Amino acid sequence: MPKPVSSPAPEVVAHGGAAKKDQPLIEDIRLLGRLLGDVIREHEGEETFTLIERIRQLSVAFRRHADARADRELKRLLHALSDAQAVSVIRAFTYFSHLANLAEDRHHIRRREVHERAGHVQPGSLAHTWQRLRRAGVGTDTIAEVLQQALVSPVLTAHPTEVQRASIRDAENDIARLLAQRDAIRARAAAAGSRRGDRVSARELAANEALLRARITQLWHTRLLRFTRLTVSDEINNALAYFERTFVPEVPRLYADIEGALGGAPVAPFLRLGQWTGGDRDGNPNVDAGTLALALQRQADLILRHYLREVHALGAELSLSAMLLPAPPALQALSDASPDTNAHRRDEPYRRALIGMYARLAATLRELTGGEAARHAVAPQNPYPGAEAFLADLRVLHDALVEQGCAALTEPRLKPLMRAVEVFGFHLATLDLRQSSDQHELAVADLLRHARIAPDYAALDEGARQRVLLQVLADPRPLQVPEAPYDTVTLRELAVFRAAREARQRYGAAAIRHAIISHTESVSDLLEVLVLQKEAGLLHGHWGEDARAELIVVPLFETIDDLHRAAGILAEYYALPGVTALVHAGGPLEYGEQDIMLGYSDSNKDGGIFTSNWSLYQAEVALAALFDRLAAQHGRPLRWRLFHGRGGTVGRGGGPSYEAILAQPPGTVRGQIRLTEQGEVIGSKYANPEIGRRNLETLVAATLEATLLPPRRAVPRRYLQAAEALSRASFAAYRALVYETPGFADYFFHATPIREIAELNIGSRPASRKATQRIEDLRAIPWSFSWGQCRLTLPGWYGFGSGVAALEEQMGRDAAHALLREMHARWPFFATLLSNIDMVLAKSDLALGALYAELVPDAKLRRRVFGAIEAEWHRTHAALETITGHAQRLANNAALARSIAHRFPYIDPLHHLQVELIRRFRAGNQEEKVKRGIHLSINGIAAGLRNTG
Repeated sequence: MPKPVSSPAPEVVAHGGAAKKDQPLIEDIRLLGRLLGDVIREHEGEETFTLIERIRQLSVAFRRHADARADRELKRLLHALSDAQAVSVIRAFTYFSHLANLAEDRHHIRRREVHERAGHVQPGSLAHTWQRLRRAGVGTDTIAEVLQQALVSPVLTAHPTEVQRASIRDAENDIARLLAQRDAIRARAAAAGSRRGDRVSARELAANEALLRARITQLWHTRLLRFTRLTVSDEINNALAYFERTFVPEVPRLYADIEGALGGAPVAPFLRLGQWTGGDRDGNPNVDAGTLALALQRQADLILRHYLREVHALGAELSLSAMLLPAPPALQALSDASPDTNAHRRDEPYRRALIGMYARLAATLRELTGGEAARHAVAPQNPYPGAEAFLADLRVLHDALVEQGCAALTEPRLKPLMRAVEVFGFHLATLDLRQSSDQHELAVADLLRHARIAPDYAALDEGARQRVLLQVLADPRPLQVPEAPYDTVTLRELAVFRAAREARQRYGAAAIRHAIISHTESVSDLLEVLVLQKEAGLLHGHWGEDARAELIVVPLFETIDDLHRAAGILAEYYALPGVTALVHAGGPLEYGEQDIMLGYSDSNKDGGIFTSNWSLYQAEVALAALFDRLAAQHGRPLRWRLFHGRGGTVGRGGGPSYEAILAQPPGTVRGQIRLTEQGEVIGSKYANPEIGRRNLETLVAATLEATLLPPRRAVPRRYLQAAEALSRASFAAYRALVYETPGFADYFFHATPIREIAELNIGSRPASRKATQRIEDLRAIPWSFSWGQCRLTLPGWYGFGSGVAALEEQMGRDAAHALLREMHARWPFFATLLSNIDMVLAKSDLALGALYAELVPDAKLRRRVFGAIEAEWHRTHAALETITGHAQRLANNAALARSIAHRFPYIDPLHHLQVELIRRFRAGNQEEKVKRGIHLSINGIAAGLRNTG
């Protein structure tokens, strides 16, 4: 096989010197690196420190100065390491990647603050959005009206590439806080401007550094890896950590910013959080009715304890005396209803009222979760029937304070608490149900068999299935036969839907709203879920008259073929008698609601990056046209929203959310969007509260712009035709490699760490849907993650170069190039897609990919597959250069280019050692250190590349 020449990544923009604005980042990285080195020297010895430092120097020399001799010496040195030495080196470079991430996050916040102080607005910020809307003549009343009907909902999911342990995350949160503290110390010193201020700041910085050293010491001696596989319970706790640290405190602040920008007018609670952990059963046998109940119990426990803490704090703050400020009647009535009889507080109506509210919340906590409140001024009693009742009491306090001229007292705590109750209720986040259509089919077939309605439902054609299911839905009698020996899958599915009914009664209707059907391929897939709702008591009334389903039936279209048929399937569904009336009855009085989920990950694995994105685009356009026709046909609005199943990597729909939302087809957002946040990307976006709020702000900003700013022009037909041609050729090239090349699966399982990833204890879900080595059965997440680990990042670019080559042949080179450049300049969809491919190529490395390819024992297979990958990489690289006019990758993203250039020297040793240890392990060296080293390297590479899972 012709082996690519190792190179210091010439595709990444080289930057001569760091700009002055980046000096604080460099200082932070140097500080953290120095402290890590000190810890290694102190705890591992001078010899280990010297070895690690030598490896670092050689890697930097090669990457930054193209020193071929350094490259050769580095490889010889790494190859000769003992197992124990390899683990020490891997740990060092892995921890450095983690620390560099923290420094970069801090610098991101720092630069954002600098821009804000200077009055600069950046795309993705709400300030930029308000500016754009004002220029377009969109007034605050129009914005408020859109938000009144909007829904923006990021949905957290658990996936088997979440490599972060909670202990590591907590220590890193402390380091992030200490880095922010250093900035505050420097700012105070600069403002003081005196020698005394310098002396004080020097002492504070020294104390801060000592704390940083302590936390890095803690990290060094904290296990990065788990001994046992994560349980669903662990995943629930991991997800809730982000709610406790970021979402619960930051979401009310974001609402306050929006209301302030709109002149103080109240804004409806349009931004709401979603969750899959505990309810996503697709391919995960560990999720069932019990985990569903557990997830909601823990969610309720978290938010109720937050309310209890805030109510207690309000009691300390609202010490107003009725002797000085007479209480309005509503406040006095709330105070009089309190069980608090303490004579010291008889003239303090707010405190008495709050003690009564605390007692009710404590009783609610006990009733919903079995938990006990931390304090009891009076015994828990009279639980709230729902969050609205609690909110009503808070409004009494708010209105009284405003009436008494004390509105200032509502700002620090009361208004944020009221907003939190509006958004989070007693359920915290909407928990979705998700299951594969084949499991629903098995359950319904079993029910029909025992009811003697359809002895062999699976054998029926689609039309016959629909007739049987509509007959069952129209019959008010249940299907279930007492004492019938139902299959396990049937009992499990019915138990989940019954648990959903109980959860809605217990925590409120917002606790569970969606039943998502993976692998939706036909109308009967939708009807089967309605039948299961009927059997579980979630479908009420009479079909065709007043029937109402409590859960929105959400089709998930995942493969290329399913995306092409999405609008047709839904058109057929809505043409059935009773369906339109059912959907309208399930929503608010003035409209019905329909969610449609689109799968980015599986469509990419099925058809490649370009065809996946183009098929998604076409499906969205077709769905928009369908629902416009339905609304006109029935004379009633039907609110539909797209649920984007985006992953972390570009190959799974990732990339910047702001650009992605703006690149949606015109008219498909309409103030409505749900999207998944997956894998370790959740950590990079939401572990830091400030960055988390900025990411939420970006989602809101993009949704408003996509809804309220009309496209400057319709997409020309020639663009659409070119995209279709690119898609056909790209699809053919991708399928030829992945599904039609003999032995490709063997190459993949040898040339990537997929087998080792499957052994990691990083998720409760199996890496593959079936116990095979077929690409078709592999889940999209580990598929994409594995290609990131070997630095070929194939799902994020493969096929595009062939698509461009085919278009050149069809149109002629000059004409094709002119059209593609025009599309790049004027079509957001195309520009965003190319920007993402550009970023993925910048993170790829053919030389490292070739290193992994050496793990393939079949030399002919290795040459054939890697040769095809290498050739397509060069075609895609050349196509990007032709279209964008830039020979270097990330030419328009200097910050990311600098970040990558800084990171590569610290990731390279991890790759070399990962390959070396995999080689030893597969050759029969089963030592624990070898396995641990491989798994640690997976963690370190994922941390270094950030969006790989």
